[in-house]
Amino acid sequence: MHQLTRDMTIEQIKEAGFDTYFVDHTAGIYPQAAAGVPFTAKFFQSKGDAITDLVEDMAAEQKARTTYDNILRLVDDPDVRDPIKFLREREVVHFQRFGEALRVVQDHLNPKNFYAFNPSFDKPRNR
Repeated sequence: MHQLTRDMTIEQIKEAGFDTYFVDHTAGIYPQAAAGVPFTAKFFQSKGDAITDLVEDMAAEQKARTTYDNILRLVDDPDVRDPIKFLREREVVHFQRFGEALRVVQDHLNPKNFYAFNPSFDKPRNR
């Protein structure tokens, strides 16, 4: 961000439509979606079930990768593209590692029942 904003003039800020953001945050990083929705802890998804949480993690990595792909489609500046390419590669690796973790978890569960219940919570009761 510093490389992209350090030499901006007020006229460039206005022309880029960056003025409302600039009023609140100057050129500082304020976590928000491209549509302007601020980051919130609600974005963290956790159910306490290893399969559910790992699948959610994998989906998040794919969503981030798609966002980076879209940025790369729109931007020509190498100072933007190079870090975005790095971040995109990182998302691919994270997706692969979460997939490996999911496989390990599934290998340790009852293969006939690993989607039916969470064995750490739903243990059969002795009556």
